[in-house]
Amino acid sequence: MKMFRLFIIFVLVVWGNKMFSQNTNNPSNATVEEVQVETKKLQKAIDNQDEPAQAGSYYNIGETFFNSGNFSKSEEYYTKAKKLYEKLNDKFNIEKATRRLAQSQEKQNKISPAISNYSTAAQMGYSKKSKAVNSNDVARLSSPAPEVKAEAIQNNINLSTKESEQAGLAESYSQLADVNIQQKDVSKAEMNLNNAYKISKKEAPQQALAINQKLADLYVENRNFDKAIEAKKKVLKEDFVKENSQEKVNQIQELADIYIKKNDPQEAVTLLKNAYGIALEKGHTLEAQRSVKKLDSLYAISGNTNASVQLYRDFLGKLPNLVSKDRSLVDNKVLEDTEQRISQLEKEKELKDELIRKKNVFNYGLIGALIILTGLIIFIFRTLKKVQIKNKKIALQSLRREMNPHFIFNSLNSVNHFIATNNELEANQYLTKFSKLMRGVMENSADDFIPFQQELDLLQNYLALEKTRFADKFDYEIEVDENLNLQSQQIPGMLIQPFLENAIWHGLRYRTEKGLLKLSFEKDKQSLKIVVEDNGIGIEESKKQKTTHQKTREGRGMKNTLERIQLLNDLYKKDITCSIKDMKESSGVLVTLKMNLV
Repeated sequence: MKMFRLFIIFVLVVWGNKMFSQNTNNPSNATVEEVQVETKKLQKAIDNQDEPAQAGSYYNIGETFFNSGNFSKSEEYYTKAKKLYEKLNDKFNIEKATRRLAQSQEKQNKISPAISNYSTAAQMGYSKKSKAVNSNDVARLSSPAPEVKAEAIQNNINLSTKESEQAGLAESYSQLADVNIQQKDVSKAEMNLNNAYKISKKEAPQQALAINQKLADLYVENRNFDKAIEAKKKVLKEDFVKENSQEKVNQIQELADIYIKKNDPQEAVTLLKNAYGIALEKGHTLEAQRSVKKLDSLYAISGNTNASVQLYRDFLGKLPNLVSKDRSLVDNKVLEDTEQRISQLEKEKELKDELIRKKNVFNYGLIGALIILTGLIIFIFRTLKKVQIKNKKIALQSLRREMNPHFIFNSLNSVNHFIATNNELEANQYLTKFSKLMRGVMENSADDFIPFQQELDLLQNYLALEKTRFADKFDYEIEVDENLNLQSQQIPGMLIQPFLENAIWHGLRYRTEKGLLKLSFEKDKQSLKIVVEDNGIGIEESKKQKTTHQKTREGRGMKNTLERIQLLNDLYKKDITCSIKDMKESSGVLVTLKMNLV
């Protein structure tokens, strides 16, 4: 019989330890449901990348565990919420989560991190009240002096009373009772714990149970067993105990422990049998096992071995059915699976965030490379553009300089003609006019545009020189629109001269009678219209009269002028147009130039 009893005890101890290890802080069905609801919200928030909602779900899960007394789990989820709020720079919620984290740590007697978090919450306090409450908690935990602790707690009591915060008020009264116990003031501790119980039982049953237990322990420690029994019987009458069979069994067992300490084993046995019966009926395996172990201890003391063996046989016989009805085992498994799901969601989020980060790094790298490439292309394009412009300006300058020798050669031919005919006076006059003209041409040879008046003076000097050479071949007229501003308006230098030269040398000089060369400047809205008109022999007739030698030579003057026009249009957007044609009704050539004045 004794060996059987020892075997049964061994089985129960091993099985019980395993069950306890799996069900520390055994969750209630309500706790599991709340965590499941928040887990679904968390999954949705992660899928939508809604970090504020994620942080809110973590905080709410932490609240659920805190209110059920599982402070280690609440600390875990408050920490997650705090980190996300810090990432979002949500200072209001950082302060809220930090304070709850400190409270969870304090409940686990992690005093140093709790002080640190209370201090952080105090520094971030958004109101005088929250700053003061957290500062008082720092003072309460930091100071070894009971008087300082009591003062800090009383300050929080005053603040909670003013703000009608019942949960905080009940906690403060419980903390003040701890100081009273430290000061050996049992009556004040009793009063403060009763105050805390009255406040908490309405809205925070879990808190009320903890306070009631602290009050009962105070009575037992001072060997006031009757008051301890009265306190436990009082809590057994509360609705939040009567409606929770698991908690009812726990409180009956606590009451039985008080009777054992009072040395009243008979009443303790009655209570434990009652607790065992409720546990079997409602399917609370761990609670039934604890009742069996306590009863076995009492039977062993009284030497009632038969009652002990009978109890174990009864428990083992009903154990399979008991386990099958035990909802807490299912709840614990569901909660374990739910937490694994949360862990999986977090890993998936980390993986997704890492993939997004790598994708962003690649995208940003690609964008950066494209920006650099685009910048390089723009730089190359602008450099090429500058080179092209510079080359065009060089070409333009080259064309201007190439034109001057052509004009000089023709002029020197004229001087040579005067010398050959022994006309010294005409030669001197011609050289004087020629030097004046050349000085003007050289002064303006470096500029693409010169004032209108300067160009007009050069053209008048040129025509005067040619008139000296071909006095009997042509007369000339120059007309200038009075609407043109001769001083401010600028035009390309010596652009018109080649057309005048062509009219004289290829048209008018071949006439038998004196011809006429007309040069006119007319303002047409925002454009300048230049007309060179002669009544010479015309383009076609001029071609017929060219010698074989002249036909083999390439005329550079007109070609250079047309190239200059193209370059001026490219560089300065002047939109210069040139029209050269024989006149239909009479002999001669009509040259029309147009350019923008803007």
